[in-house]
Amino acid sequence: MPLATQKPDVPALVKSLRTRLGMTQEQFAKEVGVTFSTINQWENGHRRPQPFLLKHLVDLNLKATAQQRHARATPSSRGVGK
Repeated sequence: MPLATQKPDVPALVKSLRTRLGMTQEQFAKEVGVTFSTINQWENGHRRPQPFLLKHLVDLNLKATAQQRHARATPSSRGVGK
């Protein structure tokens, strides 16, 4: 099945993103614009986010990944071919 048509593992996405950002469920809920209960239900697989919120989560995940990569880059490793 092509990657673009696969449904993301929402509980894993939500929990891994939240923990990478170092946030509690309450803090992450505020960041996303939902309640703590909603985050908890997403992480436990009891509910799925609406499509626009799922897109927001995916965008936050991409942004967090890019920031982590940028933070790991050091002046001595830039420009070195790998």
